[in-house]
Amino acid sequence: MTGGFVRAARASDAGGLAQVQVASWRSAFTGLVPDAVIEELTSAEAAAQWASRWRDAISAPPTSKHRVHVAVAEPGSPDLLGFAAAGPASDEDLWPATDGELYELHVVPAGAAGGHDGRLLHAVADTFAEDGFSTGYTWVLSGDEVRLDFLKAAGWAPDGSRSNLDMGVKVAVERLHTRVGSAGG
Repeated sequence: MTGGFVRAARASDAGGLAQVQVASWRSAFTGLVPDAVIEELTSAEAAAQWASRWRDAISAPPTSKHRVHVAVAEPGSPDLLGFAAAGPASDEDLWPATDGELYELHVVPAGAAGGHDGRLLHAVADTFAEDGFSTGYTWVLSGDEVRLDFLKAAGWAPDGSRSNLDMGVKVAVERLHTRVGSAGG
């Protein structure tokens, strides 16, 4: 693992978040999601919309428990290598007061070997604990073996929940969970 740092995202990071997201999707979704969907989600127009949404999410989060973390090579660097967004769980069968959700975790393909994904996941776990969440959840494309292996190695496990994303074709997803903090909370 090489060096790197994680900090809270700033509104000025929004364009960088969109760039990381687009690069990550182009790399990770190939072969799992139809090419036309990838093209639509990663077009210049879509990237501008993602940047606007990230700016809003950072500037005016729905709650104080909605957080965005960014990975950088060194403090003060404007170049983002990855990001994670997390907050209260959004699934109907979960309790948002005690269940947290990792909404997004993306690292630029060139930075994937740098340990930035692990640092971001640790930052999310730390804020889950700070915010009183006892369990963390996330959804993963069922065929994304790299992401599934990474999360399983970090202590996440499938909880048996499965669904489909409708992307013009059904794309299978599965939910993983992990315990945060001690059994007593």
